[in-house]
Amino acid sequence: MNLYHLRYFVMLAKESHYTRAAEKLCIAQPSLSHAIAQLEQELGVQLFERMGRTTLLTQPGKLFLAEVEKSLAILDGGVRAMAEIAQGGGVIRLGFLRTLGTHFVPELCAGFLRERDDRHVDFRFNSDITSVLLDGLQANEYDVVFCSKVEDERIEFVPVSQQDLVLIVPGGHPLAKQHAVDLADTLSYPYVFFGKQSGLRSVIDRMFEKLGAFPQPAYEVKEDQVIAGLVAQGFGIAVVPYMDLLLRLNVRILQISNPVWERKFYMATMKARNLPPAARIFTDYVKRTAHV
Repeated sequence: MNLYHLRYFVMLAKESHYTRAAEKLCIAQPSLSHAIAQLEQELGVQLFERMGRTTLLTQPGKLFLAEVEKSLAILDGGVRAMAEIAQGGGVIRLGFLRTLGTHFVPELCAGFLRERDDRHVDFRFNSDITSVLLDGLQANEYDVVFCSKVEDERIEFVPVSQQDLVLIVPGGHPLAKQHAVDLADTLSYPYVFFGKQSGLRSVIDRMFEKLGAFPQPAYEVKEDQVIAGLVAQGFGIAVVPYMDLLLRLNVRILQISNPVWERKFYMATMKARNLPPAARIFTDYVKRTAHV
């Protein structure tokens, strides 16, 4: 039994006439007759019976037709889906830092969809911290991740965006009257730090390495929004990425005059993994449009 024989069977059932069916299939009538005979022999049942010049389905033939049509519909749907994927359609699985979920990722994906309006592309979005996102990338849960950079030779990191780091202090704090601050002048105050699993923690640690001194962490948490909330309630001060949320909290935002540092965000993909066409086209779009 092969796929051609099944399609021949469906066409003959539709036309109820060998000559017309053969013409529609663009094959010789003897070839059609031979194919149906082979199919009947393999199945062990008679699929058609002749009524004069008409060829009609037997009862087993009717049952078989229903199953064959369902199977061919599933197969044809799969072929169409693969053709769409090959042309750049399909699903792109994205992971990203929450801080990138307000503007950067939505605007990037919306621009990509506008450019690809002739292709059906869906995104699957998920946000988390860098370490969790990169674990998911390596486990093939994501095609592309937007996060901080870590040292891992298996992953390609491409800079795509940047964000200023600022110091936030509670309203009424001794530093609150300043507009800018040298981090060396903040070492005596308790700090709310990012947890060690956060990609931003290593960035902030390197800032203090430049100073040759470290403050004492009073608390460690993994979410920048939580850090901002703790600072607003007087639990300490913190170095965080600038975000609109800060404007709604009881914190004072200070520019960092020393050391000068800028947080970069990266597009991460697995070097040894071949991306699906849609994801590959998307990463090309990101590289072409990102300005860092």
